[in-house]
Amino acid sequence: MQEELFTSGRNIPNIDPSLNIWHWPISVYLFLGGLAAGLLFFAGLVTLLNKEKDYPTTVKYASLVSPIALTLGLLALFYDLTHKFYFWRLYTTIRLESPMSWGAWVLLIITPLSFLWVFSYYSEVFTKWPLKYDFLKNLERFLSKNRKYIAMALVPLSIVLGIYTGILLSAFNARPLWNNAILGPLFLTSGLSTGAATIILLTKNAKEKHLFSKIDLVLIIIELGLIVHMIMGMYAGSQVQLEAMELLVGGEFTLMFFGFVVLLGLLIPAILELTEIIGYKIPVAIPAILILIGGLVFRFVMVEAGQITRYLY
Repeated sequence: MQEELFTSGRNIPNIDPSLNIWHWPISVYLFLGGLAAGLLFFAGLVTLLNKEKDYPTTVKYASLVSPIALTLGLLALFYDLTHKFYFWRLYTTIRLESPMSWGAWVLLIITPLSFLWVFSYYSEVFTKWPLKYDFLKNLERFLSKNRKYIAMALVPLSIVLGIYTGILLSAFNARPLWNNAILGPLFLTSGLSTGAATIILLTKNAKEKHLFSKIDLVLIIIELGLIVHMIMGMYAGSQVQLEAMELLVGGEFTLMFFGFVVLLGLLIPAILELTEIIGYKIPVAIPAILILIGGLVFRFVMVEAGQITRYLY
């Protein structure tokens, strides 16, 4: 017989409630959703500014990633569901106070729009495989003529999608690490940054590469500022918030957060992009890939660490 002495009525394993239900598919889904939001935002914005010819990768080629990312993200989300064949019940109601309801309806609209956007450029992108059927040719012509209307929808929808991925976590009031107002803007900024990094990685246009290096540098600075604000806000909070922040600062997630997210995913890419903007030759693939890895690791850290934190006082 093994005796156990409890000196406190709190934090007892298997007695106090704990959350361990969100695993790697959720982190992947949040990353791919933010990436798609960033790509669609820039594609729509460039179109509304009549700069399609100046930045062709943004509107044509990088946007090819968006429907793929959204599809894979939804598959990861579906895989993680416990009751998979009841997902349709999300669409039987609209709850304005529920971030999950907002996300479900935004995804229902923006996913087909991303496919239509890509199809509007089909003849320009897939030159080796011309359309054979008249109704498909007519559809492409219709979409290309009305591309600006699609862009008008994509810009606000992509912003909602990007910010929703953070608000989805911050709505969990019982998890101190998640329960802060910074996560929405932080996830949106991170998604825009990964979108800009993807454009930098894919483009062969020097002007386009230079512009999005500047945009991404600004986004990285904003993201670093939001992270500092989040940490300072948590340190100014209650004891449970201090303990939650200790997971990232001096705890088991410190290396992942400061090593892979802040250093490799933000600071080093910012230095490399600034060096490239000044005029030095830097392989653009290096900062772009580091930003994408940092964005993915950031989601993993926030999802895993957030589930550990809880209110015990």
